[in-house]
Amino acid sequence: MQANRWAQGWMVGGLLWFLLAIAFAPTNKIYQQGLVLFLWLPALVFAWPARDRLKEVWRSQPWICLMILLLAVWGGISLFWTNAEDPSREAKRLLYIGVFLLFFPVFANARPERVIRVMQWGGFGLALSSLIAVIKFYGVEGHPWYARLEGLGQLSHPILGAYVIGLAAVWMLHWVPRGRWMQVAWLLAMGLLALFVVLSQSRGAALALLLSIVAMPIWCRDRRSTLIAAAAVVTALAVFWAMESLVLSRGVSYRPQIFMAALHMIAERPWGGLGLGGDYKVFADNLYFDHSHNLFTHVTIELGLPGLLLWCGLWFGVLWQAWKARDTQYGKGLIGIWVFSFLAMQFDAASLTGTPRAEWFISWFPIALASVLVWARAKPEACDKIRRST
Repeated sequence: MQANRWAQGWMVGGLLWFLLAIAFAPTNKIYQQGLVLFLWLPALVFAWPARDRLKEVWRSQPWICLMILLLAVWGGISLFWTNAEDPSREAKRLLYIGVFLLFFPVFANARPERVIRVMQWGGFGLALSSLIAVIKFYGVEGHPWYARLEGLGQLSHPILGAYVIGLAAVWMLHWVPRGRWMQVAWLLAMGLLALFVVLSQSRGAALALLLSIVAMPIWCRDRRSTLIAAAAVVTALAVFWAMESLVLSRGVSYRPQIFMAALHMIAERPWGGLGLGGDYKVFADNLYFDHSHNLFTHVTIELGLPGLLLWCGLWFGVLWQAWKARDTQYGKGLIGIWVFSFLAMQFDAASLTGTPRAEWFISWFPIALASVLVWARAKPEACDKIRRST
């Protein structure tokens, strides 16, 4: 049933909505409603017909599946002592995350090339949003060139918007189309994505992108990735020389002080934490900050050390599964996505179970993509075929 053309079209729309509507949807409410209609609903409708595919994921990735279940159980238990205003809403968000993760093996249906194709088009769409954002911000609104670029829609936050756009640049670098005109479009898209990250002046996103590209030869092991890494270093040096005053003007943005204050908060409640969805502020250097600006410390503040261990078991389990598939195009792309996400979440991400938002691109999205690895390893030629035909 899930393999029918109409069903596939429905789910393609769902993945594209997740990737693109975060920039193009008029409001966050419409974005969330679209996810329910185009992503959550088909995942639930087709889960039973696709049960054999889900069993394959369970058999091939028991560790990841177990970590997801245990993390959800521990998060549910922590609702008994959370200070969240509405614990039932936090429980509902766990279900949303579960359905989101369920969607990807159902959609892929043993064909990882489907995911690659949709994400390629998603990358082109986000590049278009970058172009529109530059024209709107500097041209229409008349901001000076040294102002921090804001993206469209839910990407209007310079840091979080740069994380989403930077991640798109990473997967586009790994999944390059082969058609001549598509490669021309790809080159333009890469330029727009990189320009957005630079103009956003998000140093965390820029550093994560640079290090992800520089590290590409480790898992790609080809001449192309080495050339790209060398070009990235030269470009980064040129950008730093041109924007040195802007890069250094904000110092370290209190990150060391926030980190130490977060560790102090963890020491106060090391085992249970504040509970899932717990409300807190970090007091550092006589200032209050809304969160710990680091996903690992955020998880520990909310869920304690048990939550941190479960999250690390899940997160590094994804890397292990992707590394085992590093000889496939899908595996290489997922490693790049994981590396970028891991670096990005060290600097500003601090939302694990909130409603779908920019942070999901560097937290739950890589985990969801990992569920397709079982078929990428079984059919490595399929991903190469899609690259040749795109």
